[in-house]
Amino acid sequence: NNIDSAALARHLGRWRDDSAPACVFVVGGADGLSPELRRKAKLSLAFGKATWPHQIVRIMLLEQIYRMATILSGHPYHRA
Repeated sequence: NNIDSAALARHLGRWRDDSAPACVFVVGGADGLSPELRRKAKLSLAFGKATWPHQIVRIMLLEQIYRMATILSGHPYHRA
């Protein structure tokens, strides 16, 4: 799914408010993820249609997690 940072933060905020015990992010391989794992996912993310090296995707995901945390803590979001 193509989702913006504010919407992603809202998802994380709902999970937090529902006392979810954990939030797990899985980066798929070159052939994606198994259908079984995809069915279990609460949310699926995409960083566009381009193919990215795993190291770059990890950095992009970390930046999004940081952005979600700052949005949820009340810092102004420049794209809002």
